[in-house]
Amino acid sequence: MLPTPSRHDLMMRLPRLIFGLVLFGIGAAMMVLAGLGLSPWEVMAQGISFNTGIPIGTVGILIGIVVLLLWIPLKEKLGIGTILNVFIIGIVIDLTLWIAPQTVENLPMRWVLLIGGILLVGIGSGFYIGAGLGPGPRDGLMTGIARRGVHIGLARFAIEITVLVIGWMLGGTVGVGTVLFAFGMGPLVAIFLPRLTVGPLEAVQHSTVTEG
Repeated sequence: MLPTPSRHDLMMRLPRLIFGLVLFGIGAAMMVLAGLGLSPWEVMAQGISFNTGIPIGTVGILIGIVVLLLWIPLKEKLGIGTILNVFIIGIVIDLTLWIAPQTVENLPMRWVLLIGGILLVGIGSGFYIGAGLGPGPRDGLMTGIARRGVHIGLARFAIEITVLVIGWMLGGTVGVGTVLFAFGMGPLVAIFLPRLTVGPLEAVQHSTVTEG
């Protein structure tokens, strides 16, 4: 586990972390509703959901738990943000999809949902990464591999291509939204993260690799 922050730091950072994860979950659900393509990890979660009947957010939670198990040989350190990331995003996705209409037929509205969803994921990432309470499970997997001599870009590319192909083979939605997410998320986080990061917290590190 990462060192526990002081009570004052935690009270300052935890609401921002939770708010960011909620925004992330709503944004991811909006992308699902748009039906124009998902992020690689969500493509896999959706594919598994289609084949098992388990809600996509719940699948995401299960995937997150499996990914955390892969942290053990990589000796990655958990933070409270890591644990909350696994559960809050998936719960919010399922709740949002439960409340929202089952299908959106209007193409302009689907584009609004797609662009708005990607934007919310970018803002949410800025909040939760900027809280500095631990990386997301997928972030830690990539950075853990990178610390063993693999370039972070190559590690991310290899992992995301793998989960994307698996998800596509299982029936997950790959489309223009997948491309926009891949090329747009980095710049969005670069815009929002510096503006949403809480001041330095000694011994509590955060990742600048985005989930998805």
